[in-house]
Amino acid sequence: MTYLWVALGGALGSVARYACSGAAVRWLGAGFPYGTLFVNVSGSFAIGLLAALATTDGRPSLGTDARAFLLVGVLGGFTTFSSFSLETLSLARSGALGPAALNVVLSIALCLFGAWLGFAAAGLLNRMG
Repeated sequence: MTYLWVALGGALGSVARYACSGAAVRWLGAGFPYGTLFVNVSGSFAIGLLAALATTDGRPSLGTDARAFLLVGVLGGFTTFSSFSLETLSLARSGALGPAALNVVLSIALCLFGAWLGFAAAGLLNRMG
């Protein structure tokens, strides 16, 4: 059942991301990725808020299915940057500053490299076909 909640949340989050990005382009233009920036910042805020919410005894205030629906599904569909932000913050808060910094550097560098490599591979495939 948890998988169904994650799938439903992911669909809602993806639609919300698409709507926010489209609205940003209509309102602010396409010269800068305002929609992506808004989605990443607001998603990071939301995952931090939801992850930090706890009852007075320290237990999560949301049940397992609700957390999966919101954190993994909705926010995962909305932006995976929120997961990156929460995981990096968790490392830093636990005192693992080196691994937190490494996660930032590797994530940015490797993701940019991956995007470049994807473009290069597509160019190669286009030339071959």
